Amino acid sequence: MVKDRRIGVAVDFSKSSKNALQWAIDNLVDKGDTLHIIHINSNKHDESRNVLWAKSGSPLIPLSEFRELEVMKKYGVPTDMEVLDMLDTVSRQKEVTIITKVYWGDAREKLLEAVEDLKLDSLVMGSRGLGTLKRIVLGSVSNYVMTQAPIPVTIVKDYPN
Repeated sequence: MVKDRRIGVAVDFSKSSKNALQWAIDNLVDKGDTLHIIHINSNKHDESRNVLWAKSGSPLIPLSEFRELEVMKKYGVPTDMEVLDMLDTVSRQKEVTIITKVYWGDAREKLLEAVEDLKLDSLVMGSRGLGTLKRIVLGSVSNYVMTQAPIPVTIVKDYPN
């Protein structure tokens, strides 16, 4: 049975976001789904070419362009071979469409914008595992998004070593 869901995964290329991506691939994504890779660039001092996208985010970037170093450099996104391998594999094996969108600004607000803009059915994100004090001072992005988003949000904790 072909599904047609839009599943978002917040990816900042940290270990926890890679775990979240792998979890989504293993447990959620199925044939016919669209997997949206959402990257939030918190750098507010971007070049003038990014001013156009500061509010609405980048154009949708297909996997074929996401592989290109020049394209990702233009959006300020690092190239991560581990993530690219995961995405290539799932796109072939499960016949999933992979789209990336980059936003600039506060991760909490931009992830909620992405939910609406991309019309996501669900969102998967990692947990940084902040201690109690840091979480109180800095706030938890995952907790904020989980409580504010109008869709199911799955928080994937880091695997123990």
